[in-house]
Amino acid sequence: MEDAKVNNKTGQTTLVALTGNEAVATAMRQINPDVVAAYPITPQTSLMQKFADFAAAGLVDTEIILVESEHSAMSACVGSAAAGVRTMTATSANGLALMWEIVYIAASSRLPIVMPVVNRALSGPINIHCDHSDTMGCRDSSWIQIYSENSQEAYDNTIQAIRIAEHANVLLPVMVTLDGFIISHSIESVHVYEDAKVKEFIGEYKPHNPLLDLNNPVTFGPLDLYDYYFEHKRQQSEAMKNSKRVIEDIGRLFGQTFGTVYDLIETYRLEDADECIVVLGSTAGTAKEVVDALRGQGRKVGLLKIRVFRPFPETEIIDALRGVKVVGVLDRSEGFSAVGGPVYQEIRAALCARHDISIVNYIYGLGGRDIGIADITKVFDELSAIRKAEKPITSRVDYVGVRE
Repeated sequence: MEDAKVNNKTGQTTLVALTGNEAVATAMRQINPDVVAAYPITPQTSLMQKFADFAAAGLVDTEIILVESEHSAMSACVGSAAAGVRTMTATSANGLALMWEIVYIAASSRLPIVMPVVNRALSGPINIHCDHSDTMGCRDSSWIQIYSENSQEAYDNTIQAIRIAEHANVLLPVMVTLDGFIISHSIESVHVYEDAKVKEFIGEYKPHNPLLDLNNPVTFGPLDLYDYYFEHKRQQSEAMKNSKRVIEDIGRLFGQTFGTVYDLIETYRLEDADECIVVLGSTAGTAKEVVDALRGQGRKVGLLKIRVFRPFPETEIIDALRGVKVVGVLDRSEGFSAVGGPVYQEIRAALCARHDISIVNYIYGLGGRDIGIADITKVFDELSAIRKAEKPITSRVDYVGVRE
C-alpha cells in the first residue's frame, strides 16, 4: 500500500497485490464517506478492519460508528444518510439477514447508501463460505445489486456505485457483492487509480431533501397507509427502471476515465454460440477458461455474465441470447421452489416468448463447494447433448458437484 500512495502522487495508476476485501477498503478510502457504521462478520470483517486502519492513520475523515449488531449498523446508516451525508457500510450473510427490516426502510426512504456485501451462505447449518443465498434473498428489496467477478471489479464497482446511488434519477441504495473467501481473501493484482481522479469521478455529495435542512423540512419514516403507500412503491419501481440507463452511462464514463468500460452484462465469445451458460460472480472467470478450451476444439460455446442483477437487464439478455439454442443457467443459490434458482427463474421469464430455445438450471457451489473446469465442461457437454437431441430434458433443475 505504501507504493500505491507514493505513485498516486505522480498521477499514475498503480498495480497492487490486494485481497478483494482490501481492494474494496481501498475504494472506500478514496471515496472517503462521511459516515460508516459497521459490525464484524466473517468474511466481511477484514474489509472493515482495513478501512478502520485507514481511519486510524488519518487517511480518511470518516466518522466510524461501532454498533452492537448489523440491524443497528443499517439503522445508523439510515439516520446519517437521511441527515444528508455520504454513508457506507458492509456486511455478509447472517448480518444482512439481521438488517432485513432496515434494508427495506433504506430503499423505501430513497437513501443512496452503498454497501459491499461479501457473499456467504445463510445458516443453517452454520457455514462461513460463499454462496449467493444472502443477496438473492434481498433481490426484491429495491436495492441495486452489482456482482463482481474478481477483486478489480469489486474495486471498480464500489467506486461506480457511489455515483449510481446518488444520481438524481435513482436515489436508491446499492449492494456491491464479492464472493466470500474466493474473492474477499484471495490476493490478486489490482489497478489502483489516482486518489484525485477517484475523488473527481465521484464528485462532491449533494444530498436531496436532507433531514437537517431546517428551511425545507421533510419527514422520514412516516406512517404511510393506503392513501400514498402504493404511489411510493410505484416511484421506487420507476427509480429502479431509471437506474439501468444511469448504470450504463456511468459505466461508459468510468471507461473514459479509467480505461475499463462496464455494462449491465458481459458477453464472452457469444456471437455465434449454439450453447451458452449464464453465471454471476467469480465463477465467470473459470467459465471463460472452459469456453476458450472448448472453442479450441471447434465447439460453438459462449458465456453470459450478469453483472447487474437488479435492475434485471431483461432486454440486454434477450438480445445477447438471440442466436443461442441451449442455455444452462448456473445458480449459486437454491430456490426451494421446484422451478429452479432465482437467476434461472428470471432468465426463463425473460425468454418465455422463445419456443426455439431450451433452458436448464444447474444449482452449484452451495456453502462454498468448489466448481472447477471439469464441472463446467460437464455442463457444456450436457447442453450439447440436449441441443443434438441426444439427451431428453427429464428435469429443468440439476445439481453440479453434489454427492448423491
